[in-house]
Parts: sequence; structure tokens; C-alpha cells
Amino acid sequence: MDIKLFFLGTGTSQGVPMLGCSCNVCKSSDPRDKRLRTSVIVRFKNKNILIDSGPDFRYQMLRSNFRTVDAILFTHQHRDHTAGLDDLRAVYYLNKKPISMYAESRDFDYSKTEFSYMFGPNYPGQPKFDMNNISNHSFSIFGIEILPIRAMHHKLPVLGFKIGGLTYITDANYISESEKQKILDTDTLILNSLQIEKHISHFNLEDSLSLIEEIKPRRAYLTHIGHKMGLHSEVQKKLPTNVHLAYDNLIIQTKY
Repeated sequence: MDIKLFFLGTGTSQGVPMLGCSCNVCKSSDPRDKRLRTSVIVRFKNKNILIDSGPDFRYQMLRSNFRTVDAILFTHQHRDHTAGLDDLRAVYYLNKKPISMYAESRDFDYSKTEFSYMFGPNYPGQPKFDMNNISNHSFSIFGIEILPIRAMHHKLPVLGFKIGGLTYITDANYISESEKQKILDTDTLILNSLQIEKHISHFNLEDSLSLIEEIKPRRAYLTHIGHKMGLHSEVQKKLPTNVHLAYDNLIIQTKY
């Protein structure tokens, strides 16, 4: 059975182009250099599983023609991964069923503070969520096994997710040896790669390529990309043949 993954956005927290920037990447006319904040939809067994809902979520759903979200996995609490929660009101209104959410308890605590009106006393139009606390242990959604992967985003613990042969990790700059063991059989690895230069809380290109070489997936896609990575057309030429820069609206498919 196949898994489809839709890249709703592949950009870093400020997106590309970045406000006020006139570099050649931000001025590029190549649509692959225009990146909304990072998010994906995994489609499997006729279910749409959203990973993160950033500030561009509404537009991402509209341009991708998605109407339903059956479940949401959150990697961590930062705004570029959670700010689109408010737009789930429309998804709930259309589908009239609670949306299953999966996150660590601290991430739920953050969301309940930032979006208190969505989690407080009922009012007309308030969405309903089925909230599920997760940790670094496997769980199932609609009969689909999800294996969390612990990573570090500087000092903040974050989660990646392995679904069959697909592994998705973003906003990481460190993964322990024991966590790497969980993903050694990965067919398709999606991994963050911010820029060429070293960064305090994100893998840079060298870090990402080193991890890909260690894990040895059949293919890998880089995401959460900033304008300092360079032009898509130029960077792609320098990558190994099985490594690709992801771009917004890209659709890939892999075996479960």
C-alpha cells in the first residue's frame, strides 16, 4: 500500500522570500524558490494526516485543494508550526467532526494558552478536538502505526515521525544514536536543512548530507529551507543523485 506526501510548505520560519530582502534567492522568479512555512499532509488509507499547521496553513490548503484534515501531528510548539490552528475552525465547520490532535503535553499547554478561545467554554463556531498526548513511543491513528523520533532543536526537544517507510524530521540539529537506530530501514527520509553555514538550532546542508549518508535511505528530500541555502536550481546540481531539495506543492509517493 502506498503513502502519498504533499509538501504544503518547505520554508523556514520567515519563509522565502524574506521580508525586506533583495538577495538573488528572494528575487528569484523560479517558483521552487518561493517557500511557505514548513508543513506536509500524509495521505494513507484515504486519511489526511497533517504534520504541523503554520501561519500559511489557510493558503496552503486552498492552493492544494484540500478540504479535510483527519488528524494533526505536531512536531513542537514554535509559532511557525502552530500558528495556523485558528484556521482549523473552517475545517471543522466543513466536516462536522472532531479533529484528532497528537502532541506532547507541553505543546498542548502552549496551544491552550495561545489559542485559549478555541479550548475554553463552548461558543458558536468553536472547533472540537480529540486531543491525544504522545511521547517517544509508537501509537496508532486509524490503524496506521506512527513511530515518534526524538530530536533536539537546540535545547528544545522535538519529534519527528516514521510512518512505514517514510520518515519526517524537521527543526532538528541533533539526533541521538539510539533514535537513529529507529530509522535505519527508512525508504524515504525528509529532513530539515536550513542553509550552507552552520546554525545553532538547525542542521545545515553538510549536517543533513552526513546524516543521510549514515541512514542510507533510498532517497531523501530536504525541507525547512532558508534563503541562505541558495538558488534551488544551483544547489540541486551539487547534491547526490538520491537527495533532492523539496519545494512547495511537490508530491511524492512511497511504499508503507
